[in-house]
Amino acid sequence: MSPDVWMILAFAGLLIAGVPVAFSLALSGAVGILLGLSPDMLATLGTNTYNSIAKYPLIAIPLFILTGLIFERSGVALRLVRFAQALIGPRHGGLALVAVLVCMIMGGMSGSGPADAAAVAMVMLPSMTKAGYPKPFSATLIAASASTAILIPPSVALILYSIVVPGVDLRALFAAGLFPGMLAGIALLVPAMIVSKRYGWEGGTPVEGAEQLSVRTTFKQAIPALFAPVLILGGLRSGLFTPTEAAVVAVAYGAIVGLFLTRELSLRDLWELLGEAAIISGVVMLIIALAGIFAWAGTMLGTFRHLAEWIISLTDNGVLLLILVMLAVLVAGMLLDAISIYLIMMPILIPVMQHFEWNPVWFGILLAMNIAIGQFTPPVAVNLMVTTEVAKIRLEQTLLFVVAMGCALALVAIFPAIALWLPTVLGYNV
Repeated sequence: MSPDVWMILAFAGLLIAGVPVAFSLALSGAVGILLGLSPDMLATLGTNTYNSIAKYPLIAIPLFILTGLIFERSGVALRLVRFAQALIGPRHGGLALVAVLVCMIMGGMSGSGPADAAAVAMVMLPSMTKAGYPKPFSATLIAASASTAILIPPSVALILYSIVVPGVDLRALFAAGLFPGMLAGIALLVPAMIVSKRYGWEGGTPVEGAEQLSVRTTFKQAIPALFAPVLILGGLRSGLFTPTEAAVVAVAYGAIVGLFLTRELSLRDLWELLGEAAIISGVVMLIIALAGIFAWAGTMLGTFRHLAEWIISLTDNGVLLLILVMLAVLVAGMLLDAISIYLIMMPILIPVMQHFEWNPVWFGILLAMNIAIGQFTPPVAVNLMVTTEVAKIRLEQTLLFVVAMGCALALVAIFPAIALWLPTVLGYNV
């Protein structure tokens, strides 16, 4: 067998053996170097790991992670929930609507699905349970809704995609993800409302807290939270700051909100959150760094080129091949995190994308939507693991919401303008 085949087999074997993705990438890359190149090339390991993370836009990832943690600890989710409850009032599916809306707004602050799921689940699950919603349904809905964080800007996954794919404007990606993210939220809401009405959940029952708090009062309390996405996206649109600088602004704004407005965040809490964000970011950066070994070996051996040529040879029908690619990414999303998927698959998919002349911004949004579905689809389902842990239940079936978001994905695939209209109007390079 050729060295590149050995490298792929080594990677698959290490994953099956339970070796973490980061080390699987590094070790299989080393196998490819040893078998296909000179052992002297192992001296490039340090250079490749450094070059993988020595990129200015990557600074935004730990900062947006910190932003999400700060807003979670600052009581922002609770204030958003109270405002949405007071606004919507008691009705069939009212709390389901609240959960989806709050997840989408929180996604516009953190850019991380698991962080979004944790913050909303801790606030919403008790209220939904009291209103008659089964815990499995509530946990699944919140996990699915939190996956929209990968689409609604700022998105950690889209930041990485803009780095992996040359020439893609991150601002265009952020703008392109907005409408598909909203469409995904609506797609999840429709079956949730239908099921809630069918089983009579919540109908006519006063929502907890809505009877004491008026819309005006809760709106005033929620203003700092509602202003956060406006600040981030408005600053990007106006050119006041770059996406990386937007992450710094988001952290500073979150700290001000927590320390001085909600006053639920102390300096001690802030110090702890810095450490927590450093740990999470360290894991992310370790994957990116060690994936550099795999990427370099695959490029030097021609592995990615061979795989891309094989994929292109499957069919001349671009639509059929796009469907096959989407199914492959969906399966990968059920097993791996978004960062690993981008680092592993994009070197293979970029030549395919260029061959069929798929718009890179549109294609990036389609990939993100597939990965979002994987975030709440077992066996791994990182978002669902978070919400079920909060609810103290086992993993549940998610077919209903998978189909719903799959329909949203199909609409974006059939009508690219859903993703591309806004960045085109805003004048970004698409």
